Amino acid sequence: MSLKAKDKAKTPEHFTNLKTQEPPKNTVGLGAIKSSISHANQYMNTGDALKLSLKINQKGGFDCPGCAWPDPDDERSALGEYCENGMKAIAEEAQNKTIGADFFAQHAVDELATWSDFQIGKSGRLSEPMFLEEGATHYKPISWEAAFKKVGEHLNALDNPDEAVFYTSGRTTNEAAFLYQLFVREYGTANLPDCSNMCHEASGSALSETLGIGKGSVTLDDLYKAELVMVIGQNPATNHPRMLSALEKTKKNGGKIIAINPLPEAGLMKFTDPQSPIKMLTGGTKLSDVFVPITINGDVAFFKALLLKLLEKEEQDGNVFDKEFIEQYTSGLDEFISDLKTFNFEDCLEASGVSRAIFDEAFNLILNKKKIIICWAMGLTQHENAVDNIREVVNLLLLKGSIGKEGAGTCPVRGHSNVQGDRTVGIWESAPQAFLDKIENKYGFKPTTKHGYSVIDSIKAMYEKKAKVFFGLGGNFISAVPDTAYSAQALANCNLTVHVSTKLNRSHLVTGKEALIFPCLGRTEKDYQKTGIQVQSVENSMGIVSSTKGVLEPCSDKLLSEVAVVCGVAHATLKGRSKINWLDYQDDYNLVRDDIAEVVSGFDDYNTRLKNPSGFYLPNGARIRKFNTKTKKANFSINKLPKWKLKKDELIMMTIRSHDQFNTTIYGLDDRYRGVFNERRIIFMNRDDMTSRNLQEHQVVNLKSEFNGVIREVNNFKVIGYDIPKSCCATYFPETNVLVPLDSFAHTAKTPASKSIRITVHKT
Repeated sequence: MSLKAKDKAKTPEHFTNLKTQEPPKNTVGLGAIKSSISHANQYMNTGDALKLSLKINQKGGFDCPGCAWPDPDDERSALGEYCENGMKAIAEEAQNKTIGADFFAQHAVDELATWSDFQIGKSGRLSEPMFLEEGATHYKPISWEAAFKKVGEHLNALDNPDEAVFYTSGRTTNEAAFLYQLFVREYGTANLPDCSNMCHEASGSALSETLGIGKGSVTLDDLYKAELVMVIGQNPATNHPRMLSALEKTKKNGGKIIAINPLPEAGLMKFTDPQSPIKMLTGGTKLSDVFVPITINGDVAFFKALLLKLLEKEEQDGNVFDKEFIEQYTSGLDEFISDLKTFNFEDCLEASGVSRAIFDEAFNLILNKKKIIICWAMGLTQHENAVDNIREVVNLLLLKGSIGKEGAGTCPVRGHSNVQGDRTVGIWESAPQAFLDKIENKYGFKPTTKHGYSVIDSIKAMYEKKAKVFFGLGGNFISAVPDTAYSAQALANCNLTVHVSTKLNRSHLVTGKEALIFPCLGRTEKDYQKTGIQVQSVENSMGIVSSTKGVLEPCSDKLLSEVAVVCGVAHATLKGRSKINWLDYQDDYNLVRDDIAEVVSGFDDYNTRLKNPSGFYLPNGARIRKFNTKTKKANFSINKLPKWKLKKDELIMMTIRSHDQFNTTIYGLDDRYRGVFNERRIIFMNRDDMTSRNLQEHQVVNLKSEFNGVIREVNNFKVIGYDIPKSCCATYFPETNVLVPLDSFAHTAKTPASKSIRITVHKT
C-alpha cells in the first residue's frame, strides 16, 4: 500500500542524536572557515571547489545561488567574495554525485519519502529528465522531446488556462523568469505564484503604499554612512552572512546598531572577519550597541511606544522631527498624529515585552539621529499584521526624514538570490496594467487582466480541483508552503506536477497523478547554446542588476538551462498559435534582454549596460525622494495593535532556519550559533515556561496548533531551554510547517503567518 500524500510530505519523526552546548558569543571567524572547507571537501571535487571559490560573486563570475545580499560596487575581496553559507550553497549545487535512471530504478518514491530532507538533498545532482506514470512506484527516464510534449498535452487538455499554476523560485534568472511569465500570459492565465508570496510580499505591499516602490531604498554605501542601523526580525549570520561585513563598516565609521529580535542571535552580537588575520587574533568586532528582546509579534507595539516618546520630545523641544522633509515630501501627518495619541505608552511597551530600561537605551540612540536605516526580514513579514509592521517602520523613518538621503532609508533583506529580479521582470500574479499593455504592444496578444493565484490561492485551487496542472520553475514547493497535509493533498489532486530542479527534493515525491522532473543547469555551470556560452543576469536586494556566468562543465549532457526548458515547453504547448518564435530565444539570450529592455522599465540598453563588471542600478524613486504613490508623496499610515491573547497553556511559536540551512535546503544537521548539534526536531523554549509545564532539558514532546477549530499536530520534538521571551518558542521549518494554518496570512499580502502560530506543548 503506497504512502498517502500527507505522509510523503512530512519529515521523518526519528531523532539523530541531539547534542547541545552554550551558544557562542562570537561568529564567523575560524569556525566559518572550517565549515566552508569541510563542505567543499566532502561534497565537491577539489578542483571544482577551487575554481568556484575564485569566481563566486566576482565581476565576470557567477552569482551565488544563495542569498540576495549585494556585492560591493568597487573592489571585491580576492580571498573570496562569499560566506560560509555561500560555500555550502555551491557545494550543494556542484555535488560530485549525479543521479539518474539507475538511482530511480533502485529507489521507489515511497522509499525516498521516508528519507530526511538532508538525505534527499545530498543524494546527488539530477542528470536526466524523469517521468512518473499514473499508478507507478518508480520514476523512469523520458526524453526531453517526449517530456515537453507531455506538458503541452496536459495544458492543452484543460478546459481553461486558469486550471494551471506556474510557480517560480527566487533562483531563476531574469532571462528565464521573463520568458516564463511571457509564456504563461500567452497561454492565457496570470497564475504566477512565486516565493515572494511567502516572504517579502508584505514588504512590497507596505512600501508601495507608503513610498511608491516595493523595494528598499538604500545601497551598501548608505549602510557604511548611517548614524544608526536597526536590524529587526532577522539573523544575518545565518541567512546573509556578508551583511555582517557591512555592519562592521557601519561601526568602524561611528554608526550605532540596534538589534530587535526574540532570540539573541550570536551574529548580531560579535563578528570576526575571516579575511582579517588581526581580527582573527584579537576577537572581532562588537556589533549591537543595544539588543532588544522583543516578544514575538510585538513590533507594532514597540514602534508605537517609540513614536509616542518621539512625539512627546518633539512637543517639548521642537527639534526631533525633520519638519522640512515632512512638509515638502509627506502626506497624512495630522491624521497619523491624531491616531497615535489614542494609544497609551505603557500599554504599548507592555505589549512589546521590552523592559523600560532596554527601551530607554534604544530610544536614546534613535532620538537625535538623522541618518537611520531600518533592515528587516521574515521576523516582520510573516504575521497577519505584517503589512502594519512595515508601515510603522516607515512612519518612524518619515518623522526623522530618513528616506531618500545618504545613510538613511529602508532595507528589506531579500532571501533567495533573484527573488526581487523575478518580480521586476514580470513574475507577478497581479501585474500592473502598464506592464500588460507593453506586453500587448510588443507581442500582439492581449494578456488577461484578471489577477491570478498567489501561493495560498494556488494551494486552495488545487485542493478544490479547480487547478489541475502544477509547474514549478525551481524551489521545493511542498517544503516551503504552510499547512503541509492540506498542501500535499492539493498537489496530489493534480493531473500533472512538473518540477525544474538541479537536485532531488521532497516536492518530487509528493506528486499529481503523473509527474515530471526536469533537471537543469546550475548557476555554477557553463550554459552552451548555438551562439556560444551564455550570460544571464540577476537583481540583488538593493536593485543592482549584474551578470552571472557559469564556470564548470555541466555535470550531465542531458541538462537544459531554465531558458531552454521554458522555450521547449512554450513551443510544445503553443505550437502554431504562438506569435513568438520561442526557439530563437534559447539560441541567444541577448534576444531575451533586448525584449526586456522594451517591456520592463529601467532596462534601457540592457545588453550594453550588463557588460559593466559591477552591473547597473535600476531606478528607485524612494532613493531620490520621488514617491510614486497616489498622493505623489510619502504617506504616513495608521496601524492597529494586533489583537490576540494566548490562552493559559498556549505559546506563540515562530518557525526559523538553522545555521545549516538555506530556505528549505538542509546543508547539515547543526545549528552552531545556537549551540545545537546533530538534530532538527527541537523546540526552543523559555526556561520559566519549561518549569511551569514540568519539562526537562531534551524531554520529548508533541506540538499542537488550533486555528478556526482545526487541530494540527506534529510529534517527537526535544525541548531546549533558551533565552527567548516568556510565552514564546521557536522551531525549525519545514518540520513544523504542518502547524501553520493556510488561512492565517498577512492582510493585503497573503504572506503566511509562519512567525506567529499559537501552539500547545504535550508530553509524550
